[in-house]
Amino acid sequence: MHPVVELAKKAAEEHITRRRVIQPPDVLTTEMREKAGAFVSIKKHGQLRGCIGTFMPVTENVAEEIIRNAIAAATEDPRFPGIDKAEFPYLTYTVDILSSPEKVEGLGDLDPKRYGVIVVSGSRKGLLLPDLEGVDTPEQQVGIARMKAGINQSDHADIFRFEVMRYH
Repeated sequence: MHPVVELAKKAAEEHITRRRVIQPPDVLTTEMREKAGAFVSIKKHGQLRGCIGTFMPVTENVAEEIIRNAIAAATEDPRFPGIDKAEFPYLTYTVDILSSPEKVEGLGDLDPKRYGVIVVSGSRKGLLLPDLEGVDTPEQQVGIARMKAGINQSDHADIFRFEVMRYH
């Protein structure tokens, strides 16, 4: 297990069992020292159980982003009840560290296997990570991101793409 994934797992489990927020490791890996957005996804038997992240950094480094987002994915994802410690043996974690978003001119600049998307209209923002099962075209990807943000197809929206380093 990669150290960023170990950190996510430890952060979620410590918070659930002891109501404690762990500190970043004393020695940070190269990835953990960077300043970037990060998503933590938790699955149970292959099915999504929680996913929370930041597309732009809100903390000092990726280690702190992972700790913050792992706890939120385990306890605050509005789509799911909070994780119970009885579920720990059945959970798998994925950490995505995001590149800085770049604005695109159109769907031709997208590749749902390589790039994630952010769709922005006013204060509404929808994000979809790359390389998701069943998302094969830029139209599907942007449509899902619009739906997540409550942005109608007819509403003007700016589209941004980003790449991720995905750790399992």
